[in-house]
Amino acid sequence: RPKNDTMPCWTRQLWPHNLNKTVSGKYGAVQTQKPGASKAATDKLVKNIRRMTRQHYSAKEKIRIVLTGLRGEESISVLCRREGIAESLYYSWSKEFLEAGKRRLSGDTARQATSPEVKDLRSEALALKECVADLTLENRLLKKSMTGTGEFGE
Repeated sequence: RPKNDTMPCWTRQLWPHNLNKTVSGKYGAVQTQKPGASKAATDKLVKNIRRMTRQHYSAKEKIRIVLTGLRGEESISVLCRREGIAESLYYSWSKEFLEAGKRRLSGDTARQATSPEVKDLRSEALALKECVADLTLENRLLKKSMTGTGEFGE
């Protein structure tokens, strides 16, 4: 077994002396296989390892990467290599980014209000309607109480 401490812990646990065991770690449980195991089982193991190590990017990270590429200060291949993504992934993010901007500018999509926002806006509208009703009633009473000379009657 190599003494390489830079390997992730789950790869160190997959050495021959640990075969045919379930190894659990940071990425979940992985069932190891004996050297003579079927190809399907081996493929399943490889697929699970790839799935467990797949990196997920937040929307902010995607936007940062796409905007860096759109600036054109360096080639897309250099950018993708530095960020550790495939060029095809960059181009799909770029396409989504530009299409979303186009839709937003053309007015096809309206901003979606959240449920708490709607509730707050409705209560504010109700309070304003009550205020308008009170002021209208007060205005009518003042008009009725005025005499023909423009003074208030008591």
